[in-house]
Amino acid sequence: QVQLVESGGGLVQAGGSLRLSCAASGRTFSSYVMGWFRQAPGKEREFVAAISWSGGSTYYADSVKGRFTISRDKVKNTVSLQMNSLKPEDTAVYYCAADLKRVGSFEYEYAYWGQGTQVTVSS
Repeated sequence: QVQLVESGGGLVQAGGSLRLSCAASGRTFSSYVMGWFRQAPGKEREFVAAISWSGGSTYYADSVKGRFTISRDKVKNTVSLQMNSLKPEDTAVYYCAADLKRVGSFEYEYAYWGQGTQVTVSS
């Protein structure tokens, strides 16, 4: 089992950057695929990015491709989401997720979730 804690959210102006981090507990963190999802007010939670257990494969939603970068540090047991060129529509609560199966872009494919961190982008 793994526990996830997100950090790094905040308020930023459009065009700015933020870096989210997700700290994972558990000795088998390196075996988990990791993902980031987000939920804006009044909307369903949506896929943002995911990374394979090796870190060799990454996947992005079309809406963030070219602006966001997901990465993982197996020594520190963290996964990060570097967000550049932020837009007001990126405003949401961002969640870190983990699972032992293959990388996916659907909520049901992830068994473990963090509590989320708020990102607000002002225009």
